[in-house]
Amino acid sequence: MTDAHTPASLTHLSLGKTSEYIDQYSPQLLQPVPRSLNREELGIVQRQPFTGVDIWNGYELSWLNPKGKPCVAVLQAYVPASSPNLIESKSFKLYLNSFNQWKVRDSEELQQILIQDLSQCAGADVEVKLYSLDDIQAFQIHAGEGELLDNLDIEVDQYHPEPGILQCGDSVVQRQHISHLLKSNCLITQQPDWGSVSIHYQGREIFADSLLRYLITFRQHNEFHEQCVERIFCDILRQCQPEKLSVYARYTRRGGLDISPFRSNFEANPQFERLIRQ
Repeated sequence: MTDAHTPASLTHLSLGKTSEYIDQYSPQLLQPVPRSLNREELGIVQRQPFTGVDIWNGYELSWLNPKGKPCVAVLQAYVPASSPNLIESKSFKLYLNSFNQWKVRDSEELQQILIQDLSQCAGADVEVKLYSLDDIQAFQIHAGEGELLDNLDIEVDQYHPEPGILQCGDSVVQRQHISHLLKSNCLITQQPDWGSVSIHYQGREIFADSLLRYLITFRQHNEFHEQCVERIFCDILRQCQPEKLSVYARYTRRGGLDISPFRSNFEANPQFERLIRQ
């Protein structure tokens, strides 16, 4: 899953290909990607060392009411990390666009349609919320929690994941760090994905400079957002063996969608808090 070429099992995806614009409700546009693809490489297919969720925010959701008048809302979907499939992002966008000229009785009916279709694609129950544009409080900008790593004066020469960069001391601590320097590339298109990542752990102290160097090694790495977060979690868990660990990445918007994957072995799923680049 780390090479630049597209895995044969994903060549059917619309991602990276010219797509017809469909503005009539088409649930078949949604495309699942088995989570087992990268979990096989990580050795966690049968048993994952975490629980978690992928939090999607959709800012370009529109439909017609029974009189043909356009309506808009902001979508939020919580896809459990335990689901057999992740939802491919371009197919998600195309699916949402298919409501643009589709008449729906009200937002409650639309919410039920979204729950049904997204749950079927993921293979597990997906929670969906629709926010009106008056719900400003739900999308206030937050700074993100944790000690900022990005001001450390470090030298970097590795831009592909290397868990051996992580170094630990003997002291047992509880720390939360955040970095806004996370960048990876789409597995199929190799287009850049930008994000902020928070690491919360309890265990042997992970030296901050080594943690920042490690996160920067994803800069030329090709994987989907969810896969990168699981790789970060597994690398830290195996290399540093913390008792408790959470990894929470907030990626920037692309095509009207942003995603925030969260994985943890001790914390409950978070409520979404929007960062400045989202």
